Amino acid sequence: MSLEAWSTIASLGTFVVIAATAVAALLQLRHTRSSNQIAAVNEMRQTLESESFRQARRFVLERVPELLADPVERNKLGSEILSPEFDAVRDVANFFETIGVFVKFGVVDQSLVCDLWDGVVFKTWKQLEPVVMIRRKVSDRGLWTNFEYLAVLCEKSLLKNQGDHYPPGMRRMTVDKRSLEAAEAFATDQTDAHEPVAAAE
Repeated sequence: MSLEAWSTIASLGTFVVIAATAVAALLQLRHTRSSNQIAAVNEMRQTLESESFRQARRFVLERVPELLADPVERNKLGSEILSPEFDAVRDVANFFETIGVFVKFGVVDQSLVCDLWDGVVFKTWKQLEPVVMIRRKVSDRGLWTNFEYLAVLCEKSLLKNQGDHYPPGMRRMTVDKRSLEAAEAFATDQTDAHEPVAAAE
């Protein structure tokens, strides 16, 4: 076999080795990214389910509307440095700000985050939106913009899926009679609870 033939075979062999190495590196990167994403999502889930974060979200849900309705408290929300009494607001907004950054830079997949938490993110943004607008007047207009970005993505997801991320084309479970009756009884209870009570004669 000629020297040129051996040279060609060697070149082909080198190409195969380089190509195989590149494929292995890409697979390793993909595996590493998946592992990192799983770790990040698991940490987010643990934070969301923690007692301290639940209490912070309860503060946002129950206390923030009261604060916004009171001129004195509303002015406190607009102070140059947010008071420690509003740490719950800061903690919740900063948490979703971080998730927004992760999604924006591809650390975690947008579809995955929306599938898990689109309702929570969007609802929390709307609860905190007045506070964000106040804080942007005394801070910078870019405050919590990654939280806002995440909320926009989640709003789009909700509009598309109506909060139901069940795979299209997959059959749903057959709901038994007992479950349907329980749901109907619950709906009746809710209707009764919201009906005005007639005044006693």
